[in-house]
Amino acid sequence: MSQIVVFGGNGYAGEHIVREAVIRNHDVICVSRSAPPTRVPGATYITGSIYDPALLEQLAPKADVFISAVPSKSGDNRLPDGLGAIMGVCVAHGTRFGVVGGAGSLLVEDGGPELRIAFASALPEEAMPEINTHAELLGLLRNSPQNFDWFFLSPALLFGAHAPGEHRGVYRVGGDVMLKDPDGNSAISGSDYADAILDEIEHPIHRRARFSVAY
Repeated sequence: MSQIVVFGGNGYAGEHIVREAVIRNHDVICVSRSAPPTRVPGATYITGSIYDPALLEQLAPKADVFISAVPSKSGDNRLPDGLGAIMGVCVAHGTRFGVVGGAGSLLVEDGGPELRIAFASALPEEAMPEINTHAELLGLLRNSPQNFDWFFLSPALLFGAHAPGEHRGVYRVGGDVMLKDPDGNSAISGSDYADAILDEIEHPIHRRARFSVAY
């Protein structure tokens, strides 16, 4: 059993991760900036922020993994700006750091452009700050010191509360190129994405790496 701290655990991806971690009998702490409308029985809930260094120091000594499922938009709350404090605490206490990443930095094809560039005209303008910030964060993670243990999981193109899908209990694992099924669709449900996160926590394979999942 691991202690898993999920920041942003009341959001779409975060709640699925909290729920799956409890099902697998892990010790789960959900951290959110406001009280969640619903709670997963068996999880511990704390009001707080991943941008609070004191809270990070409080949680890290017992935590095996920090998972960031917080929005990473422009403005005051940007994961790239908070990464230094997160990294320092994780390295000091041997805590692994996992990120619910975006699909925008995936490549359309091997050697091709990123999705956020290839489909820039089709992507919602309001989504671009978060898409670009996730890409910036990935670059910073890849250039971080070797003693910082992290992973970044990009979902399929179709992922989110607008397309919840259903639990299939199966997924494919890829790397930097967007995964598509034989019909050209790229999708993953919240529950199967959470399965992938928990599988990586329980059986670490992608050390200091980005990987992706889809059907």
